[in-house]
Amino acid sequence: MQMPVRSPKPPRRWKLQTAKARFSEVYRLARSEGPQLITSDGNEGVIVLPAEQFAWLASRSRQPKSLVQFFRESPLAGMGLDFDRSLDTAHDVDL
Repeated sequence: MQMPVRSPKPPRRWKLQTAKARFSEVYRLARSEGPQLITSDGNEGVIVLPAEQFAWLASRSRQPKSLVQFFRESPLAGMGLDFDRSLDTAHDVDL
């Protein structure tokens, strides 16, 4: 799942009371312009963002912690692939 590219501008800030009173606008802007930041008493609180963007972010958080874990969890993990290779790294070079 690839997230559409949006402009990197910071989210619009909303005071909680204003966001409650104008929730339809917050919703519309989150869908059309990107995440909307809702604050309470001047402190950052929550972000309203499109469901697709949340799904993309959630899928990114489930990525393996390491390359080893990635290969262990791969659908190819039990396929019996042979990854043996020669340990001889010397090559003849004509100078």
